[in-house]
Amino acid sequence: MPDKHWSATQERGSTFGIQLLVWIYRVFGQWLFRLILIPVIGYFMLTGSKAKRASYQYLRRLAEHTRSPKAVRWYHVYQHFFQFGVSAIDKIRAWLNDVTLDDVTFHNPEMFQQLREKRPKAGAVFIGSHLGNLELCRAIGENDSDLKINALVFTKHALKFQAAIEKFNPNAQLNLIQVDSMGAETAIELKEKVDQGEIVIIVGDRTSVTQYGRVNYADFLGQPAPFSQGPFILASLLDCPTYLIFCLKQSGQYHIYLEHFADSLKLTRTGKKQQLQSIIENYASRLEYYCLKAPYQWFNFFNFWQKDDENHISRNTKQKREDTQ
Repeated sequence: MPDKHWSATQERGSTFGIQLLVWIYRVFGQWLFRLILIPVIGYFMLTGSKAKRASYQYLRRLAEHTRSPKAVRWYHVYQHFFQFGVSAIDKIRAWLNDVTLDDVTFHNPEMFQQLREKRPKAGAVFIGSHLGNLELCRAIGENDSDLKINALVFTKHALKFQAAIEKFNPNAQLNLIQVDSMGAETAIELKEKVDQGEIVIIVGDRTSVTQYGRVNYADFLGQPAPFSQGPFILASLLDCPTYLIFCLKQSGQYHIYLEHFADSLKLTRTGKKQQLQSIIENYASRLEYYCLKAPYQWFNFFNFWQKDDENHISRNTKQKREDTQ
């Protein structure tokens, strides 16, 4: 029986529950939040069988790839889940303006400065992932008047947290571009923003919500994994400088890594398939590099290596098409 696509996984927890956690953080601070997180993560681990299997799979792949002699145990999975919970604290802190520039280390800061100096002449595309805390980059960007950052998200996913944060900070919804599917209208809107000198953030480690087979396979932790063509084709259409961005938490400090990926990802007619394959392989290689820096901060709790075809993945494409009409 085909496995369910990642987009079929329902968000767990209510908006009220998240708002309660935000309130606890604001009143009592991180210490009580972290204390409450212990049984909360325990509950999600006991009841989230699919996410738990995915965590085991990922951690085993990681151990095999690094040739670690240690077997993966339940407490490693708990630590993986717990880091996901900690990332929620970090998002809350960022959107409540409790993260200052003193808490952040910018790697390659000259690249950020170059982007500021180029405005309003040229924008850029940042390609991120579900490794670390990309949300923190966007929250910090709200306080930088010289860098307007837009994030592309799918409307029906990961919005409960956004709605809860918005109650305490309306700016959390600023520059959030919500879409059900990628189309010409979205591409035109994003092109306008880039031409105005703005930045567009998209993630490259989730396959299409609606379509089968729009992927290229690239080695990731020693096994071929499907990577969506969409983000890279979109970056090609926007025809502007493209960067990779990662935000990892290391030794209590937030580290933002910005790498120049290409002056333009524009694909030529001849050799388009080979170019796209090379681009995706380069992205997968850099994603793996940073994943090894912070292995417990990889937050894709589904079978990442599952083949993207109808025999292996189940998408409710009929319903999704109706939703977008």
